[in-house]
Amino acid sequence: MNSAVLSFKTTHPFDGTETGVRADSRDTWQTPGILAAIERACDRIAPVWPLQQFVAVNPFLGLSERSFGDACTFSARMGQGEMLMPASFYAEHYRSGRIEESDVRQALQLAGSSMSLEQCLSLLHEASGQDFGLTGKRWQTLAEHLDAMRGSQWSVLITEEISKWCAAYFDQGQSAWRMPWRGLPLYAAWRRAAAFDRTPELAGLSAFRQTINALPEEPIEAITQILTEMGLPSARLDDACHRQLLTVAGWSSWVCYKHWQTSPEKNQDALRQLLAIRLSYDYALISAVASRQDVETWRGHWQDAPLTDTDTGVALEVRHIMQSAYELATQRPLFEKLASALASTGPWQAQRKNLQAVFCIDVRSEIYRRALEMQSHTIETLGFAGFFGFPIEYIALGHHHGQPQCPVLLKPRFRIRESVTDADVGELRGILEKRWLRKRLNRLWKGFKNSAVSCFSYVEISGLSFAGKLLSDSLGLTRPVVKPGIAGLDKAIVHRIGPVITRQRGRLIAKGPVVETGIALGDRIELARKALQGMSLTDGFARLVLLCGHGSTAVNNPYAAGLDCGACGGHSGEANARVAAAVLNDREVRAGLAAQGLTIPKDTWFVAGLHDTTTDEVRLFDLEQIPHCFGEDLLLLQRWLNQASQLTRQERAPGLGLPRHDAAALMKAVTQRSRDWSQIRPEWGLAGNTAFIAAPRQRTYHFEFDGRVFLHNYDYRQDSDTAILSLIMSAPMVVASWINLQYYASTVDNRRFGSGNKALHNVVGTIGILEGNGGDLRTGLPWQSLHDGKTLRHEPVRLTVVIEAPAEMIEQVLANHAEVRQLVDNHWLHLTRIDPLDNHCYRYLQPQHWQAVTDSGKES
Repeated sequence: MNSAVLSFKTTHPFDGTETGVRADSRDTWQTPGILAAIERACDRIAPVWPLQQFVAVNPFLGLSERSFGDACTFSARMGQGEMLMPASFYAEHYRSGRIEESDVRQALQLAGSSMSLEQCLSLLHEASGQDFGLTGKRWQTLAEHLDAMRGSQWSVLITEEISKWCAAYFDQGQSAWRMPWRGLPLYAAWRRAAAFDRTPELAGLSAFRQTINALPEEPIEAITQILTEMGLPSARLDDACHRQLLTVAGWSSWVCYKHWQTSPEKNQDALRQLLAIRLSYDYALISAVASRQDVETWRGHWQDAPLTDTDTGVALEVRHIMQSAYELATQRPLFEKLASALASTGPWQAQRKNLQAVFCIDVRSEIYRRALEMQSHTIETLGFAGFFGFPIEYIALGHHHGQPQCPVLLKPRFRIRESVTDADVGELRGILEKRWLRKRLNRLWKGFKNSAVSCFSYVEISGLSFAGKLLSDSLGLTRPVVKPGIAGLDKAIVHRIGPVITRQRGRLIAKGPVVETGIALGDRIELARKALQGMSLTDGFARLVLLCGHGSTAVNNPYAAGLDCGACGGHSGEANARVAAAVLNDREVRAGLAAQGLTIPKDTWFVAGLHDTTTDEVRLFDLEQIPHCFGEDLLLLQRWLNQASQLTRQERAPGLGLPRHDAAALMKAVTQRSRDWSQIRPEWGLAGNTAFIAAPRQRTYHFEFDGRVFLHNYDYRQDSDTAILSLIMSAPMVVASWINLQYYASTVDNRRFGSGNKALHNVVGTIGILEGNGGDLRTGLPWQSLHDGKTLRHEPVRLTVVIEAPAEMIEQVLANHAEVRQLVDNHWLHLTRIDPLDNHCYRYLQPQHWQAVTDSGKES
């Protein structure tokens, strides 16, 4: 170890002992201050899920202990990204009348600012002609400092190099040749690879391989040695480490995800290793490039100092106030609707319904729910989390493990396997063997096509035979690739596949381990009870109850999974809907529920469905299991769904640039759009989301929210112990906030929080995308998912949460859930409530302090 330090000192341009810390002391490797700084830096990184399991993530997750205003300053100074729009954006909305003077006054009041309205508007006018963000200097790595001083490109080189090695290390089957050191920890694998890589030396980092080889083999020891030699102030070590990780922010987020569901300790260990790699490059710059003066100047920038100068701080304050005013302007029409008096009659007051349809709270369901309710006054729709309260791992036919079908904040509790209805053991074995054979042949064929030896001869010999397929795919007549869930299966078999909910033991694949699948009766009863209570559906059951999940149809789109569901790991709600319906139709489950006082009528049947949010078609499942006595009800349901689908497509058509007058032509157009492999906007996803409402449906039934609101059914009168409200605020509300903040961040600073131009995307390792052929792993949403080429399709506003419940119940949940209280108290979302007694809206300011909102949306 001493030789490593001596080797460093022979080329180091300054003596590390100037800081008062002995660089060659083993004790410094265990310095609590350095270790704590590393942990704090790693805690600020938010995870990012792989493309196939895309999850909308709050990119500010690691900053949630700060107030939103403080985080805006910190993020900009750290170089993490801008969290506010430029001043010109707010000035334009003020000039157009979207933001009114009353909104600015109220924003100043809520912020506790001493600034007058006139001062704020004057400063806004001055700032609107300035640059996008802070004018002060950002904290920099040594590479960034050298680039700024000398006009070099060390930062780009380092990011490219780290990204290259991370892509090889984490590859999940895309590359034909795999890194030989993947079995080693990340830092160790990188050191082995770096011993053969001459790229840094060719770029000017002399003796790079020898320098890296001289570093300690353990990442913590390497980090500690490098930080000690750099001599940065101890008060800034966490920020310095954070800044290092942000130069490879995408890969930092990926590494954070890798162990998200294992243990925090392993999660931190993986990030430490990436941090050691990044610091090693600055270490090499000190040895080979930077002068003593360079290092001392850079170190001086990290000395304790105010984050911003006075002028910059005032400009940032103005933008923050105008962001709040912009959000108040967005809230105004919402509060005007919610404050309206309830209609004297409504579908909830009619006699027994013919249909109750439970949809996911996803904002895209809001339009379809209105269209369906228009078909008859005997229809009632409800909003509930799209996994329907069944946290399962769903194992597809012929697989030995499955994917989690629940929000990432939860863990699957049960394994559900697929099987073929009415198939005996022999037929099932034959189906599985045929599927495995087809999949193996497909892999071999794909390997042959992509092989370095055969790829050119393959094109020469077989190219013309694919002309017909290329033409039909290009015209949207066929799907370029088969859906993974049905690959290798005959069409007749696909319609017979379904979940098995009963408890079983057996092998899922030949020679595989014996595993338990299904759900025990006691658990099925408990899941059914909690699901119905969460839906506020414990009595007044209709003859048919539709459990309608949602999914999306898109091809040649790396973000296709993100259009399925932004919460449930990029999976559609089909599996959950089918499992939930099967459980709720189970006679034994119904008997168990009746024993607990929850009776489902004998003439009620639960039907599973899936809403395709691209084509707005609804597909029903397991129809052959529905008793014949529901035949007429089922025909009526299918007619209602067809009519609702037409209305929904017509409402969405203008936003997609499609004609809306011809139903048949519109259906054809959206279907072709879903199959078009050149389509960068198959649908708008959750763009435009602004609010989350937890209230009875009658509160929102009469209003159009234009697909911008998450609607969750909640009746506080059925929640005496606040258990349901606790679940709503700690799970669906938090998930909605994650989705909202991902869209928000990708809009305000797409370069750092988004993924840029979708047309330039290249998939890397099947885990993420690069914009172009290099650079950091990109996170967030592409610009085409937020902007239609002329205007923003997503307004950058924080989520407005509206709950109909007494203040005491909401405050009790906040008191019991620190993370939820943090979101509210630090203004990452706006919490309001509807008082069930006086029908007025109140804004949460602090415990036991709610401010009334008038009918015009302004505070009284």
